[in-house]
Amino acid sequence: MTNLTFKALVTGAMLGLGATAAQAAECIAPANPGGGWDFTCRQIGKIMHDIGAVDKPVQVTNMAGAGGGLAFTHVVSERGEDADLIVAASSATSTRLAQNAYAGMTADQVRFVGAIGADPGVIVVGKDSPYQSLNDLVDAIRAEPGKLAFAGGSATGGFDHLKPLMILQRAGINDVRAIKYIGVDGGADAITQTVGGFTAAMSGDMSEIVGFLKSGDVRALAVLTEERVPGFDDIPTAKEQGIDVVAVNWRGLYIPKDVSDETFNMWAERLQKVADSDEWAEAMAANGLAPFTKVGGDFQSYVDDVVAEIRTLSKEIGVIQ
Repeated sequence: MTNLTFKALVTGAMLGLGATAAQAAECIAPANPGGGWDFTCRQIGKIMHDIGAVDKPVQVTNMAGAGGGLAFTHVVSERGEDADLIVAASSATSTRLAQNAYAGMTADQVRFVGAIGADPGVIVVGKDSPYQSLNDLVDAIRAEPGKLAFAGGSATGGFDHLKPLMILQRAGINDVRAIKYIGVDGGADAITQTVGGFTAAMSGDMSEIVGFLKSGDVRALAVLTEERVPGFDDIPTAKEQGIDVVAVNWRGLYIPKDVSDETFNMWAERLQKVADSDEWAEAMAANGLAPFTKVGGDFQSYVDDVVAEIRTLSKEIGVIQ
């Protein structure tokens, strides 16, 4: 797509908004309306205005394409100094950057401001599984690395595949190519594989398993968060079982790289105000998100570490060269 087409798309999206709104901050959702990135822009933008963190409503522009790559390229190539621009991001953003899915674009071409909520990663087994803890499962795989398989709702090399590999590497199992993974069409199908005994465990997100937990079809061995998830306090974290892995589908923002540190800090402060608000707590509860607050420099460091780890894992399993 040419730069002229980019500009036409963005100009078209802004028509009719009026002179006042044109001066407001803009949030690009790198997808069509209705998805997670769109939710991030609209909810965070609305709450920023509702609590007075910004003076005017945040304008949302949907820019779908290339799994977020179209928006990323647009920001890097055309909006590098735009202090009024924020862009919705998630774990999918960092995974695709790590795997070079954005046609040569890299994570250091933008500045990651923060994440203030997440869909927690989980490892679950069927209700009749012999494995009672995450370490039981890890020990069984350590004994026979090629025997047991995980199911997940992402393709090979996707985030559901990488979660168990991160766990097993942190537990000292280095031959990740030997670990079997079956990628199916969504979390429900992955759970069916596990409940039916075709795989030993399922790697997915909390939102995918809530109904199955309530029905008793599965047991969760671990949630991949810093702390236990409110409402699911009986599920231990991987960290408290001695395996230091945090893997969540975080919801957050990045901004153009060439803005000032003052602008970066301004957006970090605004995002922190949203994270601390009752309005955001209500939005998380209504949408199945767990607390996950990393804002400012801490979050940039987190993303850098995640990208490096995913890139290494992706090379080891042959997703990238």
